Amino acid sequence: MKIAFICDPLSGFKIYKDSTYAMMQEAARRGHELFVLGHDDIIFDGKAVVAQVAQLSLVENSDDWYTLAEPVLLSLSSFDVVIERTDPPFNMEYIYATYLLELAERQGARILNSPEAIRNHNEKLAITHFPQFIAPTLVTSNEKLIRAFHAEHKDIILKPLDGMGGAGIFRVAENGLNLGALIESMTLHGKQTIMVQRTIPEISEGDRRVLLIGGQVVPYCLARIPQGGEVRGNLAAGGLGVAMPISAREREIGETLAPLLFARGLMLVGLDVIGNYLTEINVTSPTCFQEIKQQTGFDVAAMFIDAIEKT
Repeated sequence: MKIAFICDPLSGFKIYKDSTYAMMQEAARRGHELFVLGHDDIIFDGKAVVAQVAQLSLVENSDDWYTLAEPVLLSLSSFDVVIERTDPPFNMEYIYATYLLELAERQGARILNSPEAIRNHNEKLAITHFPQFIAPTLVTSNEKLIRAFHAEHKDIILKPLDGMGGAGIFRVAENGLNLGALIESMTLHGKQTIMVQRTIPEISEGDRRVLLIGGQVVPYCLARIPQGGEVRGNLAAGGLGVAMPISAREREIGETLAPLLFARGLMLVGLDVIGNYLTEINVTSPTCFQEIKQQTGFDVAAMFIDAIEKT
């Protein structure tokens, strides 16, 4: 197979933990041809969606872990599969890329995850599709409603709708310290919508990443445990990653969502679960492949490439 990865610059990869690298490594081990491009390499030339694409070769056991051939202009439909792995922020440039990729799909390209599905599943708001699994949640820019929510639930989390890695998430305890200032700054004085949730005490045991691949649930999750007084378990915020078998509740959530999301064009999904509650549905570039394999032996990348080869 010819596999193209849409991703951030390779020079920034931390290959000891990068999930995209794990995908590339497994695909190369099976003899597939690898290519890379970025969002800024995608072009509509008046007739078709093409891209400046470079063939990738992996170099094992070296700090210089890859070589790239000279970029060439190719139609995205010339690849067997194009894998979208660009990290957020999910800004307008990202959205423009999904429009071009959607056009490429109509011209015969196979894009995973589906660009339309990525665009339609905001990683914070998508949980509202499954209210049976979420903690008390409010989505609004209205200060009075946020204050009333805090008065009812006492201990709350405020989060932006476009963040990643735990960026911009704040906890306000029962004393309400800084609640007014946070509402003003996060909603831009009522002009920007945010999400507010009741704090889930089980965050102390970890924010668990449950992976869904090809409509199936990966049997191990990564619990990202807050450290040093942090409220956030995200690895990017300093959380400690501990791999473990998924719980019965996590399996229930995963097995409910997996076939539905797969049918919507989402080959790879990362659910965030705290305690008994679904808190996020990650569809842009879910991670934790390598941490799970290193700690449990379960090869998530192999399961992912299996799914691509079978579908």
